[in-house]
This record gives sequence, C-alpha cells and structure tokens, in this order.
Amino acid sequence: MSKIEVRHLAKRFKFSKQPLLSEVNFTLDENEIYGLFGENGAGKSTLMSMISDYNRPSAGEVLYDGENVHENDVALSEIYYMNQDNMYPKKDKVRQIFSFVESMYEDYDVELQEKLVKEFKLDANQKLNKLSTGYQSIVKIIISLCVPCKFVLLDEPTLGLDARNREVFQRNLIETYSENPRTFVISTHIIDEIDRIISDVILLQDGVIKMNENLEDIASKSYSISGPAEDVDAYLQGIRVLEEEKLGRYKTVHFMDQLPQREVPASVDIEQMKLQKLLVYIMDRGEK
Repeated sequence: MSKIEVRHLAKRFKFSKQPLLSEVNFTLDENEIYGLFGENGAGKSTLMSMISDYNRPSAGEVLYDGENVHENDVALSEIYYMNQDNMYPKKDKVRQIFSFVESMYEDYDVELQEKLVKEFKLDANQKLNKLSTGYQSIVKIIISLCVPCKFVLLDEPTLGLDARNREVFQRNLIETYSENPRTFVISTHIIDEIDRIISDVILLQDGVIKMNENLEDIASKSYSISGPAEDVDAYLQGIRVLEEEKLGRYKTVHFMDQLPQREVPASVDIEQMKLQKLLVYIMDRGEK
C-alpha cells in the first residue's frame, strides 16, 4: 500500500515575521478520504501545494513510498492537485482541456468524464473563460475524479457551486471511490457537507497539526447531551465540559470524553457532537 509522509514540513515567507507552517507531520494512507480543515490563512493551500511539489518547503520533506516527491516524476504521477487557480488556457474550450488531460494519463476515465458532464449539465463546447466560477470549479472536479492517480488533493472543490451541484459532486465522489478506491484529501470550509464522506480529520492551526484522527474515533468520544439541567449535571458529574448552552431549565452540554459508566436518565438525550462544532471549539480555544 502506498503512502505519503509529511515530515517536519515548514514554510516561511521572506517578509513574514512568523512562519506559515512550522512543524507539520502526518501520513496519508492509501484508500482513505481525509478532511483538511483550518481557518482562513492557516496554510491549507500551501500545504497541499507542497505535497504535490508545486511549492517548495523552507524545511522538511514530503515522501511518497519513502522517496522525496521533489522533481520525482514517478511519485508525482500518482498525486493530482486540484487548486483554486486555473491551470489551463482560459481561451480553450472545455472539450479541448479534457482532451489535453486525457493525453497525459494513459488510464484517464473518459466514460466517467462524459457521465459527469451530463450530470453537472456542463457545456463542454464553451470556452473556459466564459464559464461562471462554479462551472470552472466543475471542470476541475471532473478532471480530478477521472485522473488515475492514487492521491487526489482537492482545494475548496465546491467553490461557487450551488446546492444541486454540490450534491452531484458528493454523490459522484462516493460512487467513484466505491468503484475505484484511492485517497482523497478535501480542504473546505463547509465542514457539515463533507463530514459524512470523510474517514479522517486533519486540523491545521498555528503552523502545526492540532488534530489528526480517524472520524470514528472522534465520534466515539465527542458527545452532545441535552435535557433538564439538573439531570444533565448529575449524569455528567466529573466530566470536563467543552461548552454548554442553556434555555430556561434545559441545557445542552458538549464534551470530548467517554460516556459516564452510570445509568442514563430517561429525560436525557445523547447525540454525537457535530464535527463542525467540535473543530470550531478547538480553533477558538486553541486546545484539544
């Protein structure tokens, strides 16, 4: 099984007092779907660009199966980076762009491409610069889902997409992953739209990785408990609470811990904490 290892990665810009990334370490395993989260300016795009060798780190290294990815054609042929910039000639027709990418990849999935063109209702005879921001994103999404790479990095893939096309993207990502498993890394601000897709969570903050966990493990110890305040307090006695919300005599409490080994009052409801609420809490408080 192939993997990408990010080791001691740092990025400092010439006129910046503080490094954007200072000590980033994690591993991307094959056939997983990662959510990469962080505030605006946290360095998510820079990190993805360094993994795919579009950008050089100030320190550290990125390894693909133990080999540095820098100028490594074999490694880079297995890594595709969909960024927010338009990498293709703006005056070319979409159909020309698809043909160009197909010529670069022997096993490019033309059949899937045509299916996605229809589902997204994309006019492939239109010039790229005549498309809306959303449809320019769709062109890049289609290419990303059709390239035969083991690692696909998606930077804000749904930028400019309406609700319908976001749903088309999510459904097709799940379908193509089920039929042809590979690794996806999705960087997005719309956490609640992809928390049902991802298998792992990577949170980037203050130049380091603040969280790198399997989503099932997070869910097994992240809860929201609601009910009458006195019943909730009695049930959660001894538990470190992250946050609580009160409405009259009722309250909702959010925490990261194992559920107490005591009987649950009939008046108390237990739910998994929403991933977005958990990540926002960690980013706001700067702790885990």
